[in-house]
Amino acid sequence: MLRFTKRADYGLMAIHYIAVNEDHGVVSAKRIADEFRIPPELLAKILQRLAKKKLITSQSGPKGGYVLSRRPTEISVGDVVRALEGPVNIVSCLDGEGDCPQMERCSLRRPVQKIQAAISQVLDTMSLAELTSADVPELFTIRA
Repeated sequence: MLRFTKRADYGLMAIHYIAVNEDHGVVSAKRIADEFRIPPELLAKILQRLAKKKLITSQSGPKGGYVLSRRPTEISVGDVVRALEGPVNIVSCLDGEGDCPQMERCSLRRPVQKIQAAISQVLDTMSLAELTSADVPELFTIRA
């Protein structure tokens, strides 16, 4: 099953919260941790990674916290996920480092690459602004 790690999930929650509250100034790590019941130590590491990748900016001091480094329209969900997890690969053989004993016989590599490209496209085209919007676009129609 494909799913975000806790780190990516918490990171998206945190940066989304920062984006939603950007009109009110900086958002403290404590406020985010309390709001989503995220362990403060884990959240601190997540916020450090997002700051290192220049998606958020840290402001020190007693009234310190975090703000977005760019407008919400300029930060994609893919930017956030890659900042926290590295390249998005649904199977290990796509990154060239997988040691798969089936590599020579595998007939699924090309179709899986198409799935990988579609997932990346969705992540890279959905911005934080879209996540903060009440009408997030439907990307797929589910058929019964």
